[in-house]
Parts: sequence; structure tokens; C-alpha cells
Amino acid sequence: MLCIPYTRRRADAGSAQTVTGIPCVFSGVQTEPKRKFADSARSDEAPDPTAVVTDLCRGRHFITGEQVEKDSLLAGWHGYGPLGMVLRRNLAEQWWRSMTTSRGQVFGLSTLHQAGSGGRNALKLVDGEALAAILKEKGQSVEQLTAEVERLLRASATLRTELLQGALEQYAHCLSLVNGKLPFGLAEMGVCYQPAAPDSEGTTRTGEAMLASLVWFSSPRTAGQWLDFWVRHRLQWWRKFATGASNFSSSDFQDECGTKGTRLYYSFPWGREPIETLQSLGDRDLLETYQGNRAKLQCQDGQKTVIPHVLSVSGNMDRGVLAYLFDSLQQLKKVDSKQRLHQRKVLKLHPSLAPVKVALDMGSGPTLELRQVCEGLLQELLEEDIAVWPGYLETMQTSLEQLHSKYDEMGVLFTILLSDSTLENGLIQLRNRDTSIKEVMHISHIKNFLIKYILAAENV
Repeated sequence: MLCIPYTRRRADAGSAQTVTGIPCVFSGVQTEPKRKFADSARSDEAPDPTAVVTDLCRGRHFITGEQVEKDSLLAGWHGYGPLGMVLRRNLAEQWWRSMTTSRGQVFGLSTLHQAGSGGRNALKLVDGEALAAILKEKGQSVEQLTAEVERLLRASATLRTELLQGALEQYAHCLSLVNGKLPFGLAEMGVCYQPAAPDSEGTTRTGEAMLASLVWFSSPRTAGQWLDFWVRHRLQWWRKFATGASNFSSSDFQDECGTKGTRLYYSFPWGREPIETLQSLGDRDLLETYQGNRAKLQCQDGQKTVIPHVLSVSGNMDRGVLAYLFDSLQQLKKVDSKQRLHQRKVLKLHPSLAPVKVALDMGSGPTLELRQVCEGLLQELLEEDIAVWPGYLETMQTSLEQLHSKYDEMGVLFTILLSDSTLENGLIQLRNRDTSIKEVMHISHIKNFLIKYILAAENV
């Protein structure tokens, strides 16, 4: 099957190892050759931040793909490894929770990937064999060939490039949920297909993106106030999970059709990129969807009967994941007693987003007994929906410094180390990712400590 763009005219516009089945890569702290710190500090060769992030994301199984670079990431030509998949899922869950609980009368939807009308810039899924057969027919004029191709396109499935149209088509059906009263919203999340673009080798490719959409229906008189509300709400939400909140910004715009809106951006090393778009669409798209049937669209705004105005909020979860990966990476330098410079990479992902909350490892002591204790603690944490990395199952001998380096690059919040003292008195060592501080805690307190820590971070 071939996926090709098809535009519908609008009436108004034109060495890896495996741990429990999850790949991971061990790499120790990167140490430069022996030299004085003062000399290295004068070096003008700073690493490219984009290359640092993409290399780390590939090495730690956040992002997959043959070419993981800026253009491929923005175009949606990449996949996710085990950690990246969980990171995107965590971000999507936070988005959904914030939208459906921030206001009453927000309902969820799930529409087909094969859109009815296809939205503004439709993509057609065409049978490659059928297209080849048309092109191979001999004796056809240009007009006949064009007509055959157009016929095939009309008969082919249309892939959605946005989620707005699905919500508009469900509007009239959902009026009964709210007794025909405003305001209310329809939320949806799902994969959409991005318009084809050439890659670095000149090959035209169609990208994918996980989009999150809220379509908010309000009275014409309050539409402007709702746009202001949702802009503030969305910018505050994106900044909530950031270490550098100022990298998230907003800017007003007006498109070629005169539609006003606001875009939310993240400042990447190469410049700002949009991550969420809010548009005040008026009643134009709603009337077009229902072919001008105003009686079908009318609802109550207090004592008045009105046709609602539409506010569209569309967020790109893949861009969001990329933004938080860049936002969270910190490269910390320190000099040891021999004046050797060490660089420590840490993904300081927000506790609500971090794919792995805890890593369990063993120190010195009886291996069998300690492993049994680890298994028990693992099950206890999993029952509380706390993601755990079972490092104690790893058979390769490695230093604690190397383990901490690996877990920091994975964004793991805490590392728990069990040893023979755990068997004697129940004490474990707990290391904090963000501070590197190690403290001793009784094993019976671990679960409650982690639950309180994660909940406190979510409520900030």
C-alpha cells in the first residue's frame, strides 16, 4: 500500500545486553585523558547539545530509527524504545488527566484513523498494485490517465492528519449528554499522519505523530475569554514538568484565513518549535461539517439559542517528549583527587514522567538471599504501580559508579542497594538521582516514601 498526499478543497481556502527482556546498555562515567582541569576548561570545543541528546536517547533506548536527528524527529520518522514508549505514555496520561479534570463537561472520544472527509490536508492510502496497473495501461491519453488516477484516489481510504474533524462530526450526537447547554468539550488522543516531506536522501516520507486534542464548544460571547483561559492553562501545564520553565513560551498568530490563535513553543538548541496550537475557529468549520444545517447545531446559552463557536487545542505528544528530553538533560562536571575531569549526564525528568522510578541492585552479601528480598520488594512496588528496573538480575560485574551513571542517563529517580546489612537489620541504601545523596533507610519504609514523593511532585 502507498500513502500519498491528497488535498481536499475547502469552500473558504486552498554492545547491548538484556535484562528481563528490556534492552539496556552499560557505559561507565566518561573520563577524559589525564590533564589539568584548568586546561580542559579553556577548551572551545563544546559538544553539540543536539548530538548529545540524540546519542543518549538511542543508547538508552528512548528513541529508535535508522536516522535519529533533528529533522527526522520533528517529521515523525522515528519510533520509541522501551523507555521512550513509557515516557510518551506518562506524558499522554498527564495530558488527558489535566484536560478531562480541569473543567466539567469534557468527554472522551475515539474516532477512526480513516477519516470520513480527511480534514484540511488529507492523505490517501492507495493500493500500489492498482496504481501500477493504471500507469501500465497503454494507449491512454493524459486526460484518461488523470481521470483513472482521480477515480482511484476517491475510492481510497483517507488517513486523518488531525483530530478536529472527528470531534466536529460527533458534536450533534453529543448534545444530548449536556442537555443542549454550553460550554462543553470533546477530547481525543491518537496517531495522525503528517504530510509527506523529503528526508536527507531526497526520499519523500510520510510521518506519524501522537496528537492530543480538545475541541471546546462555547457561546460566541465568551469565546475570547475561553481562548485566554485555555492558553494560560496549557502554558502552565507544560511548564509544570520542566526544569527550565522559561523554555516554554507562547505567541499569538493569525493564519491566511484570518483565524486567530496562539502557539505554544519549546526553545530547542536550534530554535523554537511548536508543541501545541490553540485556535478560535468561530462557527465556520461546524457549519461546513453539517452543510449549513443550523437547526441541528443550535444549543442553549442561558436563555438564548445559539450556534456555538469552536476552540481547538491540539498538542503534539511526540514533540512534547522531545522537549522534555532536551529540557531534562544536565551535564555535570567534577574533578577527582587526581585532577581528572569527569562528566556526568543526568536526565532529570519530572517524577511523573520518568519511565523508571526505582532501580533495585545488590551489593555484597549472600546472593540467593538478597535476590529473594529484591523479588519481594519488586512485587510490593509493582503492586503500587511504581515502575522498577530489576538491576539485581544483571550478571555482568560492574562498579557502583558505572551503575549510577547508567541509571542517571535513564532518568531513574532512586537507586536502592541491598547488602548483607539488609539481611541483618533491614537497612538499605537509597541514592537520589537529582542530588546524588545516599541515605540509609529501613526497607519497610521504602514503599510509603516513594508513594509520597511521587504524589508530592504531581501536586506541585
